[in-house]
Amino acid sequence: MSTPVTHHVEDLALAGAGARRVEWADQEMPVLREIRTRFEQEQPFKGLRISACLDVTAETANLMRTLKAGGADAMLCASNPLSTQDDVAAALVAEYGIPVFAINGADDDTYYRHIMAVADHRPHVTMDDGADLVGVLHTTRRELLGSVLAGTAETTAGVLRLRAMEGDAVLRFPIIAVTEAQTTQLFDNRYGTGQSVIDGILRATNVLLAGSTFVVAGYGWCGRGLAERARGMGAHVIVLEVDAMRALQAALDGFRVMTAEQAAPLGDVFCTATGTKNVLRGEHFDAMKDAAMIANAGHVTVEIDVPALRARAVAVTQPRPFVEQFTLASGRTLMLLAEGRLVNLVAAEGHPVAVMDVRFANQALAAEYVVKHADTLEMKVYVVPPVIDVEIARLKLASLGVEIDVVSAEQERFRQSWTEGI
Repeated sequence: MSTPVTHHVEDLALAGAGARRVEWADQEMPVLREIRTRFEQEQPFKGLRISACLDVTAETANLMRTLKAGGADAMLCASNPLSTQDDVAAALVAEYGIPVFAINGADDDTYYRHIMAVADHRPHVTMDDGADLVGVLHTTRRELLGSVLAGTAETTAGVLRLRAMEGDAVLRFPIIAVTEAQTTQLFDNRYGTGQSVIDGILRATNVLLAGSTFVVAGYGWCGRGLAERARGMGAHVIVLEVDAMRALQAALDGFRVMTAEQAAPLGDVFCTATGTKNVLRGEHFDAMKDAAMIANAGHVTVEIDVPALRARAVAVTQPRPFVEQFTLASGRTLMLLAEGRLVNLVAAEGHPVAVMDVRFANQALAAEYVVKHADTLEMKVYVVPPVIDVEIARLKLASLGVEIDVVSAEQERFRQSWTEGI
């Protein structure tokens, strides 16, 4: 076991169990393993400091190992205090020599002290899940901005904040929006979120979805994956959406589309997946049926107006782990899952490992890209370059043993000609 490095974790004695969890996950992450092997040889991050603010899980641990294998001086803090796996945090410090600042259940003060600790690392590259680290660097720690080359960002909520910063001309280094990669949207958001959110709701409640009315707020890739999986389990699905194009897609996909006001008295289970604020509010709680369940699948904790829910309660109990029961003056009860935080990470284990393989492959290759091209990138938010998407899809197909056809020379000539076939 290596000498522990600077850190703040729950208990280093958990490191052995955490290392076993990390190695288990690594078996299901063949794309990231192949990238790690190449990074070990090419050392793309040699001499660079990478500060990451991400969910501290076994899958994230393998991303951090990959960055370190590529020569990075890497450091990690939690982006969600309730998603931290304390044994994994301990293993990263004691077994893999990577500084970690993360404790499950940390209060807000501790959470932001942890972010300050990775900011003190004076990063050349940032990795962010929700843009909290980027936000700190642009507000209270502006003196550190000069050393930052670029960053990468996960989650729709984080990218929305970053695009707002770009729009206000205050963003001081380029960011690649990993969440907008085609491979992430398809594989991670649609299939990963769809499965893992249902998993979190079921673990928290043991509710039967078949025959229930399941309300999904937001029909982006995450919302559509969730709607598909809920329907697959026999639920009657209602979709809430503010974007006309997405609402039309949901309607043509066979879902009922309506306003939150119309859906409030109908739903048995409500789940937000929008990346914005106060999607479910006081007037909706007032109309919900007795024992309705409310959950969040978006990164930000403000999609549900939890203060408004607490203000309406005459009593609050906890009948199950990750379930708060709010008794209202009318006698009705409403169930809030996972404190309104990411239900798939708080009440379950987040995305399946195979899904995180693709997401973190995007993170690793996006970090390599920004390091190579930092001098030519502007102070804006970029989508993942198509070459990265194609490479990750190629690696994932190879890991699945899937072969595909290639374009012939004749076909390529046809594709590039405007006269042939006329």
